[in-house]
Amino acid sequence: MPTAPKSPKATTKARKAASPRSTSAKRTTTRTTRTSTRGTTQAKAAHAKGARTRATHQAETAVKQAQTATRETADVFGDYAERAVLIPVGAALIARDRIVSSVNDTVSTYASPTKTQAQLRRFERRGLTARNRLEREVRKARVRVERELRQRRRKIESTVKDVEGRADSLTKSADDLANRVPELANRVQERILSLV
Repeated sequence: MPTAPKSPKATTKARKAASPRSTSAKRTTTRTTRTSTRGTTQAKAAHAKGARTRATHQAETAVKQAQTATRETADVFGDYAERAVLIPVGAALIARDRIVSSVNDTVSTYASPTKTQAQLRRFERRGLTARNRLEREVRKARVRVERELRQRRRKIESTVKDVEGRADSLTKSADDLANRVPELANRVQERILSLV
């Protein structure tokens, strides 16, 4: 529905009436906008400062980690180099200590005639013990071999006796058979003659 045009006075009155309202509304909006802008600006600034602080701390942490890693790597290589030098030095010193100890023991062992004679008696006892042990082992081996030979000889002798006994019995059987052959031959001839 079309509305009739309003009079100019009514329009002006409406403008004036709306104007103070809109000015106060504008002031409230401006204050709110300024406050919110101010709050937003402060928040942005605080956020930016926090971001800068975090970035600074992260950079410092990264630098510290890089320094620590570099230091640790250098320490590892330093440790390897140190070990490469210390191992042969330690081995040489241990060998030297052993040689010195051996020489000192030998010198202290043979320092006086009494100590020398005591050491010689110790060597003699040790040699005597070794000789006696060797003689015992040789005797045991000899007894074991002799026992085995006796056992084998007995077996062979019994086998020979068995074979001789069989040979004797075979010889007797052959002699008996040989003695009986002419007699059997005579019997066979007699039978044949009796049949013919």
